[in-house]
Amino acid sequence: MGTSRPYDIVLFGATGFTGGLTAEYLARHAPEGCRWALAGRDPAKLERVRERLAALDPACASLPLLTADAAQADTLRDLAARTRVVISTVGPYLRYGEPLVAACAEAGTDYVDLTGEPEFVDLMYLKHHRAAVASGARIVHSCGFDSLPHDLGALLTVRQLPSDAPVFVEGFVRAAGTVSGGTVASALMAVSRPLAMVRAARRRRAAEPTPAGRRSRAVLRGPRWSADARAWTLPMPTIDPMVVTRSATALDDYGPDFRYAHNAAVKWLPVALVGGVGVVAALAAAQLPPVRRALERTRKPGEGPDERRRAKGWFTVRFAGRSGNERVWTEVSGGDPGYGATSLMLAESALSLAFDDLPVTAGQLTPAAAMGTALIDRLTAAGMRFAVLQAPPRSAPGRWKG
Repeated sequence: MGTSRPYDIVLFGATGFTGGLTAEYLARHAPEGCRWALAGRDPAKLERVRERLAALDPACASLPLLTADAAQADTLRDLAARTRVVISTVGPYLRYGEPLVAACAEAGTDYVDLTGEPEFVDLMYLKHHRAAVASGARIVHSCGFDSLPHDLGALLTVRQLPSDAPVFVEGFVRAAGTVSGGTVASALMAVSRPLAMVRAARRRRAAEPTPAGRRSRAVLRGPRWSADARAWTLPMPTIDPMVVTRSATALDDYGPDFRYAHNAAVKWLPVALVGGVGVVAALAAAQLPPVRRALERTRKPGEGPDERRRAKGWFTVRFAGRSGNERVWTEVSGGDPGYGATSLMLAESALSLAFDDLPVTAGQLTPAAAMGTALIDRLTAAGMRFAVLQAPPRSAPGRWKG
């Protein structure tokens, strides 16, 4: 893709809560000469976002505003044709996301989002991966807290280990933060369709080629005490292990036989047990339309935690890896996982696609496969911490709350 297009990056969904935070991040951190624009369906709301950005940087007063609607495919095709990279924060992605992915795949335009919806990711692979390969587009989902810390942390871990033997990595997550209306809606949409999610995953497995001589898979480990985490742990039913194992399929670094386990880490056993019961109860409740609608009403789209509450958010993910007799421990940590850190990660992912010297790839890709260590370097420079621990851990990851 050349630079003849008028924009390097267009942020679609700039009037939403996470979209607005991503716009603020770009206003503060986009490099000099970066040609970027805001896009959404309501020109008046876009104008208000631009006014807010101009208070951060007066140069943003002339930021271009593009009108595009997720329900009008022609406006999305026009948007994709005018930029090198699109950021999408318009969810739930199962409801609103496909037309923009389709437009980018056809136009050869790179695309990033922050989805945690496995069914959406699998369907986009089935429907648009081939078109993206043909056009040269890089379609990179899950570039927020789902799933950058886990995907890039696993990559950092395996690169400290021999790659000629089976590799096993465990991730242990601790985090504190609150959620927005858009996050609630996306999460409920994802978990309310278990059979459809399983069918999409099965169809993708049947269609997606796997490299000869290599395999990767996610494994579930029950609630237990972990010496590596220095905590009680329970499995996390998120998109993250799917992303990590797809990176392992795409890249040689993960060895011939890679396994990954993804866990939440908590201080007390009763918390772990109650947490496990709570997850099961939430999954069951989301299957009932009246309950799901009531949960959706707890936060309206566009609403989210204020700056004071976001400032209290944090996350730490510890990884324990082994290959043969070799052991390694790493950690990835940052600020408010749902919003402050996610807007940083999403914006830096788009900047990486736009400006970094990356491997020549195309199609639907994981963050590690598309951007790898270049993105780790960017996120480190932006304030996230990627660390290789020098000895077995003596304390739990992150800060204990309560």
